[in-house]
Amino acid sequence: MNNNKKNVLQTLWGWLRRMVMGASKEYADEVESKQENSINDVEEIISPTKQYVRNFLEHKIAVFALCVVIAMFITVFVGPLFMKNYSDSYTEVTQKSIAPTMSMMSVPKELDGNIKMIDSYGSFSVGLSNDGEVYVWGATAIGTTGIDMKDIPQEVKDANIVMVAAGIDHIIAIGDDGKIYGWGNNRFGQYDVPLNDANSPNIILMPEELRNNGIDVANIKRLECGYQCTAILMNDRTLHIWGNKHAYANIDKFVGNTNLNDIAFTLNYVVGVPMQGNAIYTGTRGLYNQARPALTASTTELNDYLDGRFIQRIDATSNNICLTLSDNSICFVGDFGSSVVEVPVLKEGEYFVDIASGTYHYTGITNEGNVYSWGGNHFDQAEAPSKASGAKKIYAAAFQNYAVDENDSVQAKWGLKGYIFGTDVYGADIFQRIINGGQRTMTIGAVAVIISSIIGIIVGCVAGYFGGFVDIILMRVTEIFAAIPFLPFALTLSAVMSQMTLSEDMRIFIIMVILGLLSWTGLARLVRGQVLVARENEYVLAAQAMGVKESKIAFKHILPNVISVIIVTLTLDFAGCMLTESSLSYLGFGVAYPRPTWGNMLNGANNATIIKNYWWQWLFTSIFLAATTICINIVGDTLRDVMDPKSNIEK
Repeated sequence: MNNNKKNVLQTLWGWLRRMVMGASKEYADEVESKQENSINDVEEIISPTKQYVRNFLEHKIAVFALCVVIAMFITVFVGPLFMKNYSDSYTEVTQKSIAPTMSMMSVPKELDGNIKMIDSYGSFSVGLSNDGEVYVWGATAIGTTGIDMKDIPQEVKDANIVMVAAGIDHIIAIGDDGKIYGWGNNRFGQYDVPLNDANSPNIILMPEELRNNGIDVANIKRLECGYQCTAILMNDRTLHIWGNKHAYANIDKFVGNTNLNDIAFTLNYVVGVPMQGNAIYTGTRGLYNQARPALTASTTELNDYLDGRFIQRIDATSNNICLTLSDNSICFVGDFGSSVVEVPVLKEGEYFVDIASGTYHYTGITNEGNVYSWGGNHFDQAEAPSKASGAKKIYAAAFQNYAVDENDSVQAKWGLKGYIFGTDVYGADIFQRIINGGQRTMTIGAVAVIISSIIGIIVGCVAGYFGGFVDIILMRVTEIFAAIPFLPFALTLSAVMSQMTLSEDMRIFIIMVILGLLSWTGLARLVRGQVLVARENEYVLAAQAMGVKESKIAFKHILPNVISVIIVTLTLDFAGCMLTESSLSYLGFGVAYPRPTWGNMLNGANNATIIKNYWWQWLFTSIFLAATTICINIVGDTLRDVMDPKSNIEK
């Protein structure tokens, strides 16, 4: 109210001043300035495109949606360029259904600076301090069992532990008094006697003397945990092995064996070195009898390669074994993939004094303090940094490495940090599959839209311009295609294709063509309607009078004037084709595993167990798919409002 009074008083004063003193030059300049601005405003000419942009930018939600769409496109088309080790077919049994985490190399602060040993087999690691304290980190939840490996039993916390080892789902710790502790999953007798099925033929129980009397700590040569199994080898060659009887195909051959100098676990077999040190013992003929000096070198009979040397120690990954020989050289037996980091060539006089193995890689330290990694490199675990050199000790976890200095602190660590979106039921990284799957989903949607656009624009433009008999024929064809029930037809065709010997690339190409051939009818009708209106304009009549060809009038004069409506429709159709492809893949009739699309990733998570317990396997994919399609629709809807003033008037 005070402001209104003030404005009224100022106005009255201005009138009074001009009546008595006349209009001042200041007032005249002010009026002249307003008139000039008004003239400039009227004379400003804005092109339609610029006006469209201005109007679009006024819709904040649409601008945000456009930014999301652009970000999605950049992510899915540029992101794969930085995934140098990604493979559609990569799976890993030890990394199945891991929740989102980036803590798989996060050594606890309490342990760092007091490290005695580190061990790992699967998704979590266990560490032991010089004070006998046990620490666990990484992805510590064990499936749907409700077990968390971080929940260390109180009796373990109270004991002075001298040795630990981690399996796929359990940990074994040994106290200074020889007592054996275990925690985690015990369904197959991984430690102690299971509460149920104690007499099951599928279980090899821990020897009773170990449960009751413990073990002679000073006599232990090696403690190893594997896939639901544990093995302890004594200096007197006595072997204690227990756990899941079916975890390893040859485990029966090792029960009660007293002729081994060393032991290790591969993915499917227990392997050992007999007392003579001249072979790899598996209890099965023909296994691991071919040696090679390097990962990609040609093989030689192991006996011939040894040539009088003997095996001192073995370290095993999932599918191969590194042998340390009596002359300090190393060789390998087993299978190696094609994409591996080769074992380094050491200079004369240099040799490995310690080697540790992960799931697919090895890390070794030489007598000169140099640290090298080699083997499988999916997570860069075989790329040892230069700062690791000079370490006192090295440890290799499943996909991680730790170099420990003379102060028992982590000097360097490299390998797998974790999974930002977790892993699926096959152990594949969901984040990487979302990025690569999004590229495939968007590509299929884009190609399908291009095919449908070409057909729809040609049919609609020809029918609308020529009319008459041509219009009747083309519209009847359009109605026939529109009457085809898309989803049942696509499912039927996909089922037929599944019986044919088609490559996956050909299958994807056919899906794109099907989507394009069955989704053009709406655009054709829309273009026809716009052309019917536009052909009555004067510029069309003028072109006809000048003798311009009919096809040129239709496609070079009329079509550009209705292009705004086409752009809007294409935007909305693109999102529709993405959803359709995802629907087909979700139903199992689109792109097949292992090639990812957002649809088949959701199909892989389509069961109650995953939905309830492994939320990350469907949530992140759903968010990406929903965000992309919704934002594309928002952009398309806003473009329609901006380019078609009538739509705003109707609203």
